[in-house]
Amino acid sequence: MGLVTVGELKPTFTGKRGFRLNSSIRHASEWPISDVSSDLTVQVGSSSFCLHKFPLVSRSGKIRKLLTDSKTFSISLPSVPGGAEAFELAAKFCYGINIEINLLNVAKLRCASHYLEMTEEFSEENLAIKTEHFFKETILPSISNSILALHHCEALVPVSEDLNLVNRLVIAIANNACKEQLTSGLLKLDYTFSGANIEPETPLDWWGKSLAVLNLDFFQRVVSAVKSKGLRQDVISKILISYTNKSLQGLIIRDPKLDKERVIDLESKKKQRMIVETIVRLLPTQGRRSSVPMAFLSSLLKMVIATSSGPCRSELERRIGLQLDQAILEDVLIPTNLNGNNNTMYDTDSILRIFSIFLNLDEEDDDEEQDQHHRNRFGDETEMIYDFDSPKQSSILKVSKLMDNYLAEIALDPNLTTSKFIALAELLPDHARIISDGLYRAVDIYLKVHPNIKDSERYRLCKTIDSQKLSQEACSHAAQNERLPVQMAVQVLYFEQIRLRNAMSSSIGSTQFLFSGSGAISPRDNYASVRRENRELKLEVARMRMRLTDLEKDHISIKQELVKSNPGTKLFKSFAKKISKLNSLFSFSSLKPSLSAKASTDSRFLFQRKRRHSVS
Repeated sequence: MGLVTVGELKPTFTGKRGFRLNSSIRHASEWPISDVSSDLTVQVGSSSFCLHKFPLVSRSGKIRKLLTDSKTFSISLPSVPGGAEAFELAAKFCYGINIEINLLNVAKLRCASHYLEMTEEFSEENLAIKTEHFFKETILPSISNSILALHHCEALVPVSEDLNLVNRLVIAIANNACKEQLTSGLLKLDYTFSGANIEPETPLDWWGKSLAVLNLDFFQRVVSAVKSKGLRQDVISKILISYTNKSLQGLIIRDPKLDKERVIDLESKKKQRMIVETIVRLLPTQGRRSSVPMAFLSSLLKMVIATSSGPCRSELERRIGLQLDQAILEDVLIPTNLNGNNNTMYDTDSILRIFSIFLNLDEEDDDEEQDQHHRNRFGDETEMIYDFDSPKQSSILKVSKLMDNYLAEIALDPNLTTSKFIALAELLPDHARIISDGLYRAVDIYLKVHPNIKDSERYRLCKTIDSQKLSQEACSHAAQNERLPVQMAVQVLYFEQIRLRNAMSSSIGSTQFLFSGSGAISPRDNYASVRRENRELKLEVARMRMRLTDLEKDHISIKQELVKSNPGTKLFKSFAKKISKLNSLFSFSSLKPSLSAKASTDSRFLFQRKRRHSVS
């Protein structure tokens, strides 16, 4: 912050009056100067200034052009950037009075000097060169000073744009931010190699909160600039979140749980829509993992639906679907737009699309694994076994739990149709749910809230539950649940009986196994043995699939040979050879009584439902 001091001027007006600017110290504090009566009135907006011609024309080219006629005693300057305040400072400068150029007034003084043509062409060390020097020395090297100056430029458009001040400030902010990021990275490397335990505190986004003072246009230009310069995506996300929270403060999002009398006025709704659409456009590019928090994306989607903003809705749904395994229940409880025709509490159509996006990603991964399986078919057969502890499977299980909790929440809505509930319940593949207790709970809540639905819909609703995946507690509850159809109760009782029978037989077998030797086997050894048997069984299943594939090919070749005109003994031998292969396959099934028992169990099941996807 510097003081601009004007040198002593000792001119005299042409005419009878004499005038010296350095005659008294009071010139620096008294304004306007009252020693000599004024001969010029300058009108700036609603303010009038009684001044003198000579000091003004000696510094300002614009005023000199307006005073070509000596009989002019009044001029109007309606478009001075910065208004009367900026003109008063410029006029004091013309009179040689010390004025302070600081962070708050440098932008308007720079624009005012340009408008008044206070350049070196009319006077040395004029106001334009002094403000430009202050910009280069104090404003542009500092991020915070540049942001403050850019904020003051908002009221000085279009002059600030014509002077290229805005563009220079935006570029300066981006360059300095990336320099700071690089410096911080080098500092962390330095601390890492030096073996220091404490990392230096270098918050890269300390200046990002200052961007909240900018209007939407200038903020968008700054964020686009820092993105193009390579600022980290997590820092950009923090800046966007901070700006959104600040700029939307005070705007109301209508929530069905709140009082229905609260309504967003049209102007606020329009402002909110513009802010949200701009923020969505500025979000960092996203893959499977994003630096943008799920809670923020969900909040944006809620605002988009509340303001009926269509263009960015699909983009937000896509982003949420890509990282759905990071969501909690609150993130997917999207209220409906009450201005629309939908009378339900929550926007189930949006959630249906979001879950479908996630499941499509899962299917793409499955296709890649299947291709890898075909490539490795003649290699190590153990590579064909699925790893159920993989991160992908873990994320699917998280999403299935989220879906069951979501269904239990929306089941409380009396206006939710059975078809929409079933569509959501059937969306997940069979392997996504290891246990069906959550889905059973959601269906039971729905039946309790909607007691008058048709029997056919009640049956369709209960078919979404896999009775074999219910826990013992859930089975006990379902067997006594009068809201369930009779078929469902029979299913539950049947599978519970089979489970008890298998548990008893396995208990007897394990007891004999544990105590048949000289000493008991420890639980850890028993667990390791079970895991080995499980791996062997999976390997056998994989080999069996390969043999089935070979048999299918042999079956096709048998058909082709039967079509031939002269089958003879050659056909008989070939047919006998295929039959022997088939016998060898079924001899393997005799070694696995549990598999055949399961098959017979499925054949005896009267209410077996169709599977949407196959686990095997």
